Amino acid sequence: MKSLLIKITIFASLLFAFVACNKDENLKDTKVTAVNALYEPSNAKSVVLQSSASASLYFEWEPAKAEDSGMVLYEVAFDKEGGDFSAPIYRMASDNNGGYNHATLSHKQLNKIAGMAGIGSSETGKLIWTVFSSKGINDVKAVESRTLELTRLAGFADVPVDVFVTGEGSEGGTDLSKASIMKATANGEFEVYTKLTAGKAYFLTDAKVGTPRKFYIENGLLKEGTTTMTATKTGVYRINLDFNVGSAVYTEITDMQLFFCPTNSFLFSLPYLAKGEWKATSQPITFKQEGWGRDERYKIKMTTVNSAGETIEEWWGTPNTDSRPNSSSPASYYYLYPVNNSQWDGKFKFAGEMDMALVDMSVLLQAENSYTHSITKVGDQ
Repeated sequence: MKSLLIKITIFASLLFAFVACNKDENLKDTKVTAVNALYEPSNAKSVVLQSSASASLYFEWEPAKAEDSGMVLYEVAFDKEGGDFSAPIYRMASDNNGGYNHATLSHKQLNKIAGMAGIGSSETGKLIWTVFSSKGINDVKAVESRTLELTRLAGFADVPVDVFVTGEGSEGGTDLSKASIMKATANGEFEVYTKLTAGKAYFLTDAKVGTPRKFYIENGLLKEGTTTMTATKTGVYRINLDFNVGSAVYTEITDMQLFFCPTNSFLFSLPYLAKGEWKATSQPITFKQEGWGRDERYKIKMTTVNSAGETIEEWWGTPNTDSRPNSSSPASYYYLYPVNNSQWDGKFKFAGEMDMALVDMSVLLQAENSYTHSITKVGDQ
């Protein structure tokens, strides 16, 4: 029995030594040389970043060597000017999941990295870059590093999914949960019709809960930060944001009117109610008698004032065919589309029962649904 225990002890010792030896060999095989030279981009290269999805910058360097003659993995690292890469602000694997001695970074990626380096939107600043080589552990920094000068996009590399208007000067007040959501009109572009109160602060966020990102507008540029804004005039506004280029446009809505095509005149205005809704109540509608029948065609005019103080007419109508709606007409019949200012193009038709009746009419330019309108005969609600 004693002899068996001795044999087991000797075997265990030999096994431990074998494993330790193999471990040392594996660690030895992870050794790689440092990248000796950086090729592209050239030192101190200046790049004005572009918003195009295809815009990119090519990085390349001299290959490193592995002690086991195997594959070397690479990461491109970026740091603030004056940094030493002990804590890079950003690292990413080279092309082919780190297997190639080159990397392609989109301008949008570089815009994000520049922001991490403290370079503001639309500003020009410098950062430094280098390459780390490894076999997966124990990475080695390249012999040299280079400077890269970047002019950032006015837009955002990290575009929010949702945008809201909130604050004391907004319709929802200081209660973040009541913030007005903006309509996504295209990738990175948002729009909202909302009322702002003069002299009271408001701002933009990317969420209605928690601690969201905050944005503000300064001299027509969209920026990220905690700065608040105030309207100079209480009114209803259309706010258009484009995070791709960092722009913002305010348009005041001064009137919403029902245009009756047969008489080439406006029947009534729709006062602004709240949350993107204009509503007129108990308004008389009488079709125009023509030799061929009763004419019921109409469309909607929105009067706006742009940032230059110019008054502009915008018209809403439909591309649909001429037909009166009825109880089985789809909701899409009432959807609103931009149309021209002619008397007859892009017109809707009233339902037959609206003739010589009082109606309630709403125009709804809201983010949650397609832009639309509704007409209801008083007494039918």
